[in-house]
Amino acid sequence: MPAQPVFSADSIGKSFGPRTILKAASVWAREGQITVLFGRNGCGKSTLLKIGAGLLRADHGVVLFAGRAYLRPRLPELASRGLFYLPDRDLLSRRLTVRAQIRAVEWRFGGTRSAEILERLGIHGLVDRTPAELSGGERRRAEIATAWIRAPRCLLADEPFAGINSSDAEVITEAFRCLAQEGCAIVATGHEVRQLMDTADDIVWMAAGTTHGMGTPDKASQHEQFRREYLGAARR
Repeated sequence: MPAQPVFSADSIGKSFGPRTILKAASVWAREGQITVLFGRNGCGKSTLLKIGAGLLRADHGVVLFAGRAYLRPRLPELASRGLFYLPDRDLLSRRLTVRAQIRAVEWRFGGTRSAEILERLGIHGLVDRTPAELSGGERRRAEIATAWIRAPRCLLADEPFAGINSSDAEVITEAFRCLAQEGCAIVATGHEVRQLMDTADDIVWMAAGTTHGMGTPDKASQHEQFRREYLGAARR
């Protein structure tokens, strides 16, 4: 029997005016595993992660994190208990150097591994630049470094591979695997099917405002409807 999730957003509903985005959507993350949330553009993946992180309020549903249930979660409270939300862009201030921002994280949360983590992500020589001076892939690696230095219990990563090249993606994939090996529970979204299928331990598919647990990537690849309606469309 699989371990209980460290994090879950369960039976979430959300509408914006007359438009219903989520009807009864769920996603979860287990300690030491990477869950990938797939779905077409505009289906509500980012909305679900923002609700799970306490940045948006759901119309109904519950967020569970570290053994506690939240009907109205707030990011500061979840963050204080070890949740880290990585948005699809602009986590870091574009004006402060990477070094200054990493020092702020260390001051707030502790940690002594920044030199090791920056080396592993290949940005140790870039820390005196601002994010505005970095390429998209370098900036994303700096954001991942910030999350890793925080040593989160759970990481929610929205589109971590968007707009970066294959070499940057390989470095980030390895970082996610190392985080998971250290016990972090990870949820990642995206459309980079091959990269994410190779990274995932568990697949969740979102369609028509709800979600379906697909299991391992091998099981998901054998699911006829998922293959036809999502994987086939993604390849096209």
